[in-house]
Amino acid sequence: TAIAITEQPVSVSVPVGYSFMLRCRAQGCTSLQYQWFCQYQSDCRLIPGATNQDLPIIAEQTQLYTCRVNDLRRNAVFSDWVKVEVHQCVARGLPPRLWRGEPVIVLNPSEQRVEVGQPLQLQCAAMGVPAPSYQWYRNGNLLEQQKRKKLWITHTKVSDSGTYLCCASNSHGEHWTNAVDVHIGTCGSGKFFAFSLLFVLATGKIALLVGNNRYQHHPNLMAPVRDVFELSRLLEHLGFQVVSLLD
Repeated sequence: TAIAITEQPVSVSVPVGYSFMLRCRAQGCTSLQYQWFCQYQSDCRLIPGATNQDLPIIAEQTQLYTCRVNDLRRNAVFSDWVKVEVHQCVARGLPPRLWRGEPVIVLNPSEQRVEVGQPLQLQCAAMGVPAPSYQWYRNGNLLEQQKRKKLWITHTKVSDSGTYLCCASNSHGEHWTNAVDVHIGTCGSGKFFAFSLLFVLATGKIALLVGNNRYQHHPNLMAPVRDVFELSRLLEHLGFQVVSLLD
C-alpha cells in the first residue's frame, strides 16, 4: 500500500488509574486519517472520537488496542495489536510517584512442592512502560525456554528441584523477583518427602533409616533430621531395632 507505519504502539503494564498515551505514526502519499479500536474479551469496537495519532488512556481494565490509518485514496493499514495490562491490586506505595516506567514487581512466585511427574507452575508479574519481558533462572542458570510471566513444566523430574527467580526488564532497566525453592519428590503416608530421602529396610525387626541433608544445589535442610528422629521413635515403639544414618 501507499501507507507505511513508522512508529507502532507498544504494550504497557500499568496500575489502575494510571494515565498515559498510545502512539501511532505513519507516512503516506496523501494526508492520513487515524482511528483507534479496542478489544475486550471477544468484543472489538471503534473508540468514538479517537482520531488522533496519540490515544490518551486512563487505565481501567486490561484491553487490546489497534489503530487504523487510511489515506484519501481508500488505502488503509492497521497497526500491531498491543496489550494494555491493568493491575487492579498494587502493593502500597507502588509505583513511586515519580515512576518513569521501569519494571516494578507486583507478583512474586511462591515456594512449590510437587510430586515427580506432576506439572509445575511458577508465576510472577511486573508493571512497566513498555511492558517488561521476562526471563526465568534456576540455581542461577538461565532457562532458555522460560520467557513468560508463567513458568510451566508439564512433567517434573527430581532434577527440576532448585531455587528459581525471574528477571523482568524493559528499556528503563530490570528488576528481579524473590528467589523461591521448588521441591520435587514423592508423596508417602500423607507426608511429602521432597529433600528428605528416607529409606526403611526391614529384615525381621531391624530397620535402617537414612536421611540425606546436603544437596549440591540446595541449602542444608532440617527436615531429614526431624524425619529420622520421628520415625526412629515410631519404629522402636513397634519393636524394631533401628539404625539411623544422616548424609
